[in-house]
Formats: sequence, structure tokens, C-alpha cells
Amino acid sequence: MTDNDSVAASPETAGANGTNGTNQCGPGGWAGFRAGAALGIALLAGFVAGRTVDSPAPPVPPVASAGPVPDSVFYVTGAPVHQHGTASGAADPAGLARTAYGLTLAPEATAFEAGRPRPLRFRILAAGGAPVTAYTKVHDSLLHLIVIRRDLTGFQHLHPAMAPDGIWNTDLTLPGPGGYRAIADFTAVVGGQPLPVTLGVDLTVAGEQLQDPLPPPAPQVETGHLTVQLDGSPTAGSEGPVTVRVSDPAGTPTRLEPYLGAAAHLVAFSEGDVAYLHTHAEPDPAAGTARFRWTPPGPGRYRLFAEFRVSSTVHVAAFTVDVH
Repeated sequence: MTDNDSVAASPETAGANGTNGTNQCGPGGWAGFRAGAALGIALLAGFVAGRTVDSPAPPVPPVASAGPVPDSVFYVTGAPVHQHGTASGAADPAGLARTAYGLTLAPEATAFEAGRPRPLRFRILAAGGAPVTAYTKVHDSLLHLIVIRRDLTGFQHLHPAMAPDGIWNTDLTLPGPGGYRAIADFTAVVGGQPLPVTLGVDLTVAGEQLQDPLPPPAPQVETGHLTVQLDGSPTAGSEGPVTVRVSDPAGTPTRLEPYLGAAAHLVAFSEGDVAYLHTHAEPDPAAGTARFRWTPPGPGRYRLFAEFRVSSTVHVAAFTVDVH
């Protein structure tokens, strides 16, 4: 018989727990009761102490950072995939809708006059209609605004400023008549969690648009005094390497200076729907070289814009690429 069995079968214990409310124990019974109670308490304390020492503490769930993180990219369940960094896997095209994942891009006005600068003011609205005012800085900016005409000309990469009431503002000049897309690429903080989203909206310039056909694919272009070469044969739906090489007039590789938290940036638009993809150069490039990982979502013709900085000047080299 164990100690626990003797305590449970003790007449003194049974009397103490009786339902008649009378004490039926004599002096000897009280001594036995006190000894049995002390033994029970000791056993219980040992059991609790043993569980405290032997049982591991439950794991603490990770908490995503909501503060500015240099060169940061957050992947949130259900959020659209950005090709930031060197993330692998096929990416969905972004910027095709003005509302996604409960957030809406709401400009105050969308009509512009050709060649005349005017402020572009907009808000990012939450599902209830309130403006979002908390964002996480990604690649040195809280929000990247990409503007391009629907024929994939007139590329602009802007960084609006946000007022405390959540209104974003930047001066914008649209060069000629036609339809344009404004793409807002940002990471909002919603419910204390970072949420990367890309939204797009149409802008218009009245007048007859003269359609500019895309230049044919070519592996080399000139920008300023620099020669820029694009190497790589991307395949639809597959991640593949794309390399940009920059050289001076003498053919010497140039030194690429950090720009917006990366060695270089590559922005891609698909012809027709103007779907948007954005990737950044891998770290530690060779002199004059920027290497990217790019996943075209489907076959077709794309316009690629390589952004980089040389001698404190930002350059943009544009390429036409056919993807099969």
C-alpha cells in the first residue's frame, strides 16, 4: 500500500471530510490527521515543483517588427508577393487594382494637363474608410510611387511626402496626352502588423495620344555617357538571373553606388495590362555589375527599367524583353 493509499483510507481524514459537521476524532486521531495532512501537502508540493522544473516553457510566438528596418521586406500570409530581395518562387503581377487586402488607393484628382506640373494628392484608406497613417520604411522610403504611360513610356519613380492626416503629396508632370498608371508600393502597419501592398490607379491627360511603339529587344542601351548591357533569358513562371553591366565610354566597369538601400533596382512592366514587378540587386556585386532574380508571371513583351547611381547621379536604362 502506498502513502497516498494510506492517506485516502485514513478514518481521521474521512471524518474530517464528513457531512455531519461533527468532530469524531479523539486526541490520537488529531495527531494522525495532522501527520496525514502534512504528508499530503509535501507530496503535492513535490509534484508541483517537479512539473515546474521538468516541463519546458511554451514557445513565445514571434512578433513582426513594425518599426523602420533598412532594406526590409515582410511576407504576410495572404499578402501579394513582391520580388524584393532574392525571394524565390513565381510572383503574381501587382498594381492592377486600386483596392486589395482591405486597402484602397484614393487620389483627390486624376486629370492632368500635358507638360504642366501639378500636385498629386492621395490617401491609402483602410476598410472602414479611415486613412492609414502608419507605415514601415522599405528601401529608404515609406512609399514608392511609380508612374508610367500605358504604352510603357515616361517612366518616373517618385517618393511622396505624407502629412500627419495621411494625405500623400508629390508634384507630378505628365509629358503628353494619354492614359497613365500610378503604382503605389508600400508596407502599411495594420493591426500592429506590417502588410506589403501594391495598388494602382489610372491618370489621364486629355488630347490625342501619339502611340509610341516599344523599341525592339536589344541587349545594350546608352544612358548619359554610360553603356548598359542586359544579360539573361528569363522564362515565364520561372525565376532566373538577370544581370546589368554598366561601363564608361572607355569600356571600364563603373562603380555602382548604393541607391535606395540596394546596389540597383529593376522595375518591370508587362505590355498590355501594365502589371508591375520590382526586384533589387543581390548584395556584394562585382564592379559595374548588378545581379537580379526575376520571375516573369507570363509570356509576352516586357519593359524593364534598371535604376542605379554612378557619381551621385541616378540613371535609368530601359530595355525591351520578350519572354516565352
